[in-house]
Amino acid sequence: MKTLAYQIDKQAEKFLEKYLNNTSPTGYEESGQRIWLDYLKPYIDTYEVGNYGTVTAIVNPEAPYKVVIEAHADEISWYVNYISSDGFIYVIRNGGSDHMIAPAMRVNLHTEKGLIDGVFGWPAIHLRRNKDEITPKVENITIDVGAKNKEEVLAMGIHVGTVVTFKDGFFQLNNRYYGGRALDNRIGGFMIAEVTRFLKSQKQKLPFGLYIVNAVQEEVGLRGAEMAVERIKPDLAIITDVCHDTSTPLIDAKTVGDTNCHEGPAIAYAPAVQNKVRELIIQAANKYQIPFQREASSRSTGTDTDAFAYGNGGTPSALISLPLRYMHTTVEMVSKMDVENCIKLIYASLLDINPQKSLKYIE
Repeated sequence: MKTLAYQIDKQAEKFLEKYLNNTSPTGYEESGQRIWLDYLKPYIDTYEVGNYGTVTAIVNPEAPYKVVIEAHADEISWYVNYISSDGFIYVIRNGGSDHMIAPAMRVNLHTEKGLIDGVFGWPAIHLRRNKDEITPKVENITIDVGAKNKEEVLAMGIHVGTVVTFKDGFFQLNNRYYGGRALDNRIGGFMIAEVTRFLKSQKQKLPFGLYIVNAVQEEVGLRGAEMAVERIKPDLAIITDVCHDTSTPLIDAKTVGDTNCHEGPAIAYAPAVQNKVRELIIQAANKYQIPFQREASSRSTGTDTDAFAYGNGGTPSALISLPLRYMHTTVEMVSKMDVENCIKLIYASLLDINPQKSLKYIE
């Protein structure tokens, strides 16, 4: 049996904190992509940037056989949709933002004049103690920026279409990373960046071109990945995203699956997952003694795996997921040990890819 010596170091954690604390809403990922690319530049040969912001870092660009490792860079957010005459701001979702957690949350409104502070207000509990108690809905949550009317809101630089993000930050607790609203899926971008850095530090020479893709607009339909697969035309793709830690209260593991933080990355079974690529990953996990779990999806995976699998005439693709608690909230959490093992698993899988070996089910 073999083992891998990778560990997340202080340099990596400094990058992770900066990357997570930066806001990169769907459609506005540029600042986060710059941070990610700057970190990767010492470890790659070249890079490409798509028209909508997907960044592809490349090692061995001259190689004919192309392997992708991929994550998505965007985070959920809100758009200003309506400003009332008395200065209250109504919103719509940009991605799968959760209206249930919005009340009493602090927010940033992103304007050309800079960030404007605001809060999602909510009626006091004293006024809601009756049988008709109201519940949060997208239609009734509003942002208060301390303005007395619409004119004051507009004067701040806030208008219909202004992007709004929750205000929070990265911290660590008991060997777990709490990344605010952005672990889904900038932790994936961190992991594929660390795979690349580890390859460089180990002086590994791969027999293929490695395309490290940080895709945009996953949260609104896998759009950046769809663009990337058509541009790169890869021969194989390994996607990483987050899945649910189903050990927390109010979740039925019998229905949604049994995947838990601190027990290793989850390897997916789904129609979009190419069986031979998945088995290559499982064999790599066993070879290098990397703990892993299994998850199943009855139809689509709901991740960029689907875009790669069904793009470019069908790219053999697989999905490695990182268990995460409290998805699409401001307290998303993952296990540091799981992050390290996910990095090891992607790295180990790359070492076992043979461009000469066919992945077709029938020869």
